Amino acid sequence: MNDQVTPQETTELLQLAEKCLDIPGDFVELGCYRGDTSVLLGKILQKSSASSPTFCEKSPNSHANPHVNSSISCGKLQTPCGKPVEKYGQNVNKTATNCGKNVENSPQFAQKTPHAVQNSLRIPSKNVLKPLQFPYQNVRKHLWIYDSFAGLPEKTPEDSSGAGANFQAGELLVTKREVVDKIRRAGLKTAAHPHLVESTVIIKKAWFDQLTPRDLPNEISFAFLDGDLYESIKTSLQLVTPLLAPRGIMVVHDYNNPELPGSSRAVDEWLRQNPKYHLQIKYSLAILRRKTSAGTGAVL
Repeated sequence: MNDQVTPQETTELLQLAEKCLDIPGDFVELGCYRGDTSVLLGKILQKSSASSPTFCEKSPNSHANPHVNSSISCGKLQTPCGKPVEKYGQNVNKTATNCGKNVENSPQFAQKTPHAVQNSLRIPSKNVLKPLQFPYQNVRKHLWIYDSFAGLPEKTPEDSSGAGANFQAGELLVTKREVVDKIRRAGLKTAAHPHLVESTVIIKKAWFDQLTPRDLPNEISFAFLDGDLYESIKTSLQLVTPLLAPRGIMVVHDYNNPELPGSSRAVDEWLRQNPKYHLQIKYSLAILRRKTSAGTGAVL
């Protein structure tokens, strides 16, 4: 168990994450420490992936369009040459060179995110594929992890606390290799890019202020922000907010931790700039989601 996140907080965190499984978008974690919560979040996605349907199903009338029929297989996307497209963002033009067909705009090609996958499913014939009633359930969700793997950065004045001088620069250092090994020992798949047919864990080593929106998934359903310090939490909120799905949830750790006042200061400042969001406090977790018409957090 992560000694930075209590058992009660872990239970609450996982319950919130499970509520986001039917919301478009991937899971992200900014600040993973030893990777304990990463494993638990990854297990949720792995279990969901195993129990969800395959990406497509052949219908009894799939012979109506032989070209499309030969390009699709249940559980995997393929180019017209019959070669599988296993990763988002793969250059399908190169894959399809042998048969001379450009499939970049075909209904079988998916871009980087579930949102793009849904938009790209322009089925040429209603008889080719069975309708995808819930496209997002047919596209695997992934866990994206971001950490410096160099310990904490320097504190700023916003992190000043009379509770002690803990959490100094370089503390809480855990290497990327340690986290990767833990995730793999748990039976989770790590990859440089998300796969279409199975949930994966994508790990990026960087300081948060080095990240850009291109480093994150295009849509996020659940985010756990555990950067500890003011600048880290502030930057995390700025990165995730524009990408959060309408019913998505952000959870910030250490909100009312007297040793880490920068976390609550960053959240309170963000709330003043984003009044459409509702704050719920549970233990030291700040749970953020868009307000309903009643003025409370979104009901999932």
